Amino acid sequence: MATTKRDYYEVLGISREASQQEIRSAYRRLARQYHPDLNKNADAEERFKELNECYEVLSDPQRRSMYDRFGHAGVNGQPGFGGFEGGIGEIFEQFFGGFARAGSSRRTGPQPGNDIRTHLSISLEEALTGVASPVKIQRFERCESCNGSGAAPGTTPIRCVQCAGAGEVRQARQSIFGQVVVTDTCPRCRGTGEVIAEPCAGCNGQRRKRVTHDLEVEIPAGIDNGMRVRIAGEGDDGLQGGPSGNLYVEVSVKPHDYFRRDGQNITLDLEVNVAQAALGAEVEVPTVIDGLQTLSIPPGSQTGATFRLRNMGAPHVRNRDLRGDQIVTLFVKVPTQLDAEQRALFTQLAGTLGSDKVGTAHRGGFFDRLRDALK
Repeated sequence: MATTKRDYYEVLGISREASQQEIRSAYRRLARQYHPDLNKNADAEERFKELNECYEVLSDPQRRSMYDRFGHAGVNGQPGFGGFEGGIGEIFEQFFGGFARAGSSRRTGPQPGNDIRTHLSISLEEALTGVASPVKIQRFERCESCNGSGAAPGTTPIRCVQCAGAGEVRQARQSIFGQVVVTDTCPRCRGTGEVIAEPCAGCNGQRRKRVTHDLEVEIPAGIDNGMRVRIAGEGDDGLQGGPSGNLYVEVSVKPHDYFRRDGQNITLDLEVNVAQAALGAEVEVPTVIDGLQTLSIPPGSQTGATFRLRNMGAPHVRNRDLRGDQIVTLFVKVPTQLDAEQRALFTQLAGTLGSDKVGTAHRGGFFDRLRDALK
């Protein structure tokens, strides 16, 4: 036999004309008195649940109005609505439960936190050698004031009376198959199974609050423009004991004044003078990681000639021992201003090279540019 529910106003010890402040004060006084953690009597837990149910209804003006008009039947649901029980709909759900529960989005269990993303700009040198770089992020963290419950200190969330803490409500609906039961997220608690009567001031009942953090992120050597680094567990805190999300740092590499990256290779344009190109030379070439390196330029080298410095390019992001090459492209710099002595020397040199009055089909080499510079 079902137990008859007591009048909500009687449970709280207030009149039917009580204000919202009087309802709140009465609930807080009695909740402290019958809280199971403070009151060890056998009936304390049931009394505490009863108080929560009363406050859940009477603190909501709309539901209080329904209770005043229709009593318990006005707020607890009737067969065929949120509290549907029995009938062909329940039998249909047993056979076609997957269809009947298609609209459900229950959230009473642990929920993982969201991933967050941030951006970091680094130099080419930092990208090739690796760097520990600071980043500033904002993320949701569990509120310390309420320890993630969302309720004000000294209070606890109230079990939702509309779904009895299940986070779901069942509704009877008509379909081509007849009357069926569809399970939906509880609209009152939004699937959590709990309602926070007195929200925590620190998080406004949200269980978490946004916090700014300064982190140091290890960027691995060899990272390229557009890659991202994942830092596990540094995203938003989860809800109800769920795991934290991850932090993703998207990396952009600033353009360099001299070096360019092409996959694992590094390219460099190197200027040499006409004497070095014509006679050959040993020149020092800068690299990003390995400092100055000696490069042998053979006699007669032309603009566009390329030279490869093995294993002096970018390291592989997952294996620093695997590296690309540095590709050096030669550019012969023809002087545009000559003093008298230089002009005399070049004129003498030009005379030994012969005259090209008709021209050739192919121009653009070093000596062609030399002739043009002397005109």
